[in-house]
Amino acid sequence: MDYIWILKALDELPFSVGKNLLADILNGDLKNKSVIKNRLDELESFGELNWERGKIFREIDRLIVNGMIEFVASDYNKFIKVLSLTTKGRAEIFNPVSEEKKLGKKFNFGKTKISDEDRIKFRELDSFLCKFNDEQKKAIISEKANVLCVAGAGSGKTTVLTKRIEFLVKYRGVAPKDILAITFTRRAKQEMERRLSNFGVSGVAVHTFNSFCEGILKKYGMKIYGRSIRMQSYGDKILAMNLALASLGLSMNDVLDGYFSSGQKKFMTGNKMANSFMNDCFSVMDYFKMTGIKEYDFSEGVDEKHKKSAKRICDITCYLKEHMEVQGLRDYIDQMIDAINFLKQNVDAVPKFEHILVDEYQDVNAMQIELLDLLASPNLFVVGDPRQSIFGWRGSDINYILEFEKNRKNVEVVHLTKNYRSEREIVEFMNSSISEMGLPDLSSKDRGVNGQGLDVRENRIRILSFENEEAEREFILNEIIRGGVPADEIFVLARTNRQLMELSALMKSRGIVHFVRTDDRGQKIDEVGPEGKITLATVHAIKGLQAEKVFVIGVNEANFPCKASDHPAVEMIKRDEYDREEEERRLFYVAISRAKKFLFLTYSGKKVSRFLPTRG
Repeated sequence: MDYIWILKALDELPFSVGKNLLADILNGDLKNKSVIKNRLDELESFGELNWERGKIFREIDRLIVNGMIEFVASDYNKFIKVLSLTTKGRAEIFNPVSEEKKLGKKFNFGKTKISDEDRIKFRELDSFLCKFNDEQKKAIISEKANVLCVAGAGSGKTTVLTKRIEFLVKYRGVAPKDILAITFTRRAKQEMERRLSNFGVSGVAVHTFNSFCEGILKKYGMKIYGRSIRMQSYGDKILAMNLALASLGLSMNDVLDGYFSSGQKKFMTGNKMANSFMNDCFSVMDYFKMTGIKEYDFSEGVDEKHKKSAKRICDITCYLKEHMEVQGLRDYIDQMIDAINFLKQNVDAVPKFEHILVDEYQDVNAMQIELLDLLASPNLFVVGDPRQSIFGWRGSDINYILEFEKNRKNVEVVHLTKNYRSEREIVEFMNSSISEMGLPDLSSKDRGVNGQGLDVRENRIRILSFENEEAEREFILNEIIRGGVPADEIFVLARTNRQLMELSALMKSRGIVHFVRTDDRGQKIDEVGPEGKITLATVHAIKGLQAEKVFVIGVNEANFPCKASDHPAVEMIKRDEYDREEEERRLFYVAISRAKKFLFLTYSGKKVSRFLPTRG
């Protein structure tokens, strides 16, 4: 709890200070003239932290990322930035909750116990289970009503989930129609269906949360609405946005001018900025629908320079919600809300499933949990990895996976800790990147020597520093042109859309065919599939995918943890229920864990990311 002294110091200081003076106060440095001149040695916090300066700076940065401290203009010189305690930071002094949000404090990542009885069952089913390790076998055939499979990166979670379905059908005699499998994306749904087909299993209901709710609405649409309702199209969104702006007496140029930074504007056309702003407004509206928050005024606590935009977005989202209601328009969030409300009021219409299996359970939100509770299956099998929970900003709540065992009876928890995706050096690097979270390491599959006769301990990971971003991008392009790896086995990952757009523009000018995948509400910039193309992606958008060679660019303190935002509107929403810096660290972990054979981490600037582990 030593970090509290940093907050206390800012609270009791008679004036705002910068990082250096704050560090000297906390370290009790009487050599600093400002300390003596302003009698700062009389402060309660003086000398309370005997830390080296770098450690204090890192802790200040963590508190900034988590919204407890912010930089503001000095009262004496507007060009100088000083530290200021936020409302959230002041509350933390009197009710410290930050440490309790850390992953290692909230969940017991124990080892899976394999009993003699388990081994007997494994031998009896050897022809069915022979390709799996003991932990995977236990998850596949568990007889418990509720099973949580904590599956580390590359540990075969989708294989285990689909194999369990095959086990239920072929060995337990469960009818396929009595099984529901749920995942998050269409791509994951299609992959699950393909694997089940290969196992000779058909008739299982495989859905995304959205497609399941859409099925309910198609079946009972007139009973639910009593009028014609349709899904909102892209054209509907543009019309609604134009009407919203007109009603407020604003033009799109008015709102874009204050919304995007000069750096963002440099690599975005007017149309792209307008599209991004529109999507952000709809995202904010959906966030409040999804979380059930009724109050739309989130301007309190927002950085002063964003308050005007916050007020505008507040007004715009209110208009959009009302417009959609009047026009009979619905989006995916509305579909889920409408389906849940209908099933709550019509229990006879609730579909019955003997078994429900859920993938990516670390990403579920309150609404999705409500749906699962309504379905009330006697058997629930969930797979997920708290290490890869990266969507707290969208409303996902990691607590549902962390508290699964606490909230249910007859539970089995199985930990899959062997990574089959990445070379040993990359797995060890992954473990180091999140070591301070206090989680158990993943182990790698010992592949010995590969087909080309190269030892797996060769330099699979390269960390490269460049003078500037231009030099960094040139290196990546030259490395790609050198070849050696198929184009569709190359990922270039960035923390923000801006970095991708800059690199994409350069690749286009050089005639390098590529595909851009961003996290703009899950949409892709390029609608052509990635087959035969290099993939450029934000880390959020690449979740669940893998490639032979992965570049992670911009691995510095500006991006990991991210200080800027592609979506200021989304950043303005209060999200106090999770540790933001820890989620940023998990995001870095997701990025590096995509690599199967080669991992390049590049950066420019003076400060490399604090998330980069020290390799010894």
